[in-house]
Amino acid sequence: MTPPPGWYRDPSAPHVERWWDGTAWTEHRRAPEATAPPSPAPPVPGAQGYGPPVYGSEGHGAHMTAPMTPGPPAAAGASGRAPRIVALVAAGAVLLTAIVTGAVVLGDDGGADVDTAPTLATSAPVDREPASDSPTPSDSASEPSADDPAVVTDQLNGITLPLLDGWVRPRNVTEADVLMTTSGSYECPGDFGFCRHGKVSSRTATADDGSSPEAIAKADVQDAADDAYDRDLVGRRPFGGVESHKVVGSGPVTVAGSAGYFVRWRVTTAEGPGGYVQSLAFPSRVGTGSPVVVRYVFDAGEDGPPLTDMDRFTKGIRSTAD
Repeated sequence: MTPPPGWYRDPSAPHVERWWDGTAWTEHRRAPEATAPPSPAPPVPGAQGYGPPVYGSEGHGAHMTAPMTPGPPAAAGASGRAPRIVALVAAGAVLLTAIVTGAVVLGDDGGADVDTAPTLATSAPVDREPASDSPTPSDSASEPSADDPAVVTDQLNGITLPLLDGWVRPRNVTEADVLMTTSGSYECPGDFGFCRHGKVSSRTATADDGSSPEAIAKADVQDAADDAYDRDLVGRRPFGGVESHKVVGSGPVTVAGSAGYFVRWRVTTAEGPGGYVQSLAFPSRVGTGSPVVVRYVFDAGEDGPPLTDMDRFTKGIRSTAD
């Protein structure tokens, strides 16, 4: 399986992290996040500061390692043996160092980027959320903007969205294409799991979605409601399922200088306060100009984000071509 988009150790420069977009490496790099200091390397026999075990009077036989100190020549009978042992150990250390150095030199590709996919077993992002039996989380496809930390960038579709107060970049999110979520999580009212009060995601529309922004938005809003409030990726019903919906808004809208269309539903669920879903479709101004679908999922009730944030997100969408 192809690793999901996220920050991973750069195979051509392991001291930094590099953005993997799900299919290939991008040119975005960053310093690794702060982690526990690495464990020191084990001492090499024969190197300075490494010596034989010392048995002192205190501890009566306790094994300790001490730096080597000069001393008188070995007693008769051992003078020929000890120097040879020390010489062999030192030679072995030198040979080992030469082998390792040679391997590094032979493996150096002159600084060229390596196109191999990241290894999820060692480079997966750190999970800082409460543990659950959900699928293994990963960073989403959103790429932080280097120029404005208050902007989230969807590089594939060539758009940026403002990162409003109360919203954060996704962590521990199993759904694909999530750009941002509300801060924190809570225990879902239905089947066991952890839910969030708000999510914003984006994807590229396909030919099967429709031929116009209006057709695409009307077709996508049903899937948006089912994905958010009916069943999750592993078949559970975090809100007990969708019981009904009502269209509370729809119509044309200008998005990043392009003519788009939106549809907003109020969704009633079997458990919990339900929520609002909105599908927004508009043509991209980069690449092939394929239509982009932006989904908003907001929980209803006093804990959900204000509906005005949907309009603020839409008005704040910009094209990376600008």
